[in-house]
Amino acid sequence: MSFNRNTGLLIAAIVALLFGVLTIFSGGRALFGGAEARAAMGNAVPFVLWFNFVAGFAYVLAGIGLILRHRWAVWLSIGILAGTTLVLVSFGIHVLVGGAYEMRTVGAMSLRTVVWALISVVALRHQSHCRHIAI
Repeated sequence: MSFNRNTGLLIAAIVALLFGVLTIFSGGRALFGGAEARAAMGNAVPFVLWFNFVAGFAYVLAGIGLILRHRWAVWLSIGILAGTTLVLVSFGIHVLVGGAYEMRTVGAMSLRTVVWALISVVALRHQSHCRHIAI
């Protein structure tokens, strides 16, 4: 187990953790920040906003689990990717049927999907170096 071999996993874990903290902060501010924050959101799509806020806690948990190299964190990362992809597809349907939305949501959801795809790939590649610990 060399430092270089685990550097990718550590970077992915830190990205997941930081991404989660930022997601909780921004989502919480948008959801609970009052009229001023809601006005700044524009045409935010509620189910996307709520998913991202709740998922932020899973991001933090996955990041901590990956730092500690727990095998369940690999599967949590894949679950986050699956959920994010499902919400992105649902958001796409919402847009296609004429629902109001903000263009920044397209970019944000695309970024989230790519980030979690990369984290999941890195986590899967390092799965054999993770400890099996039941939740």
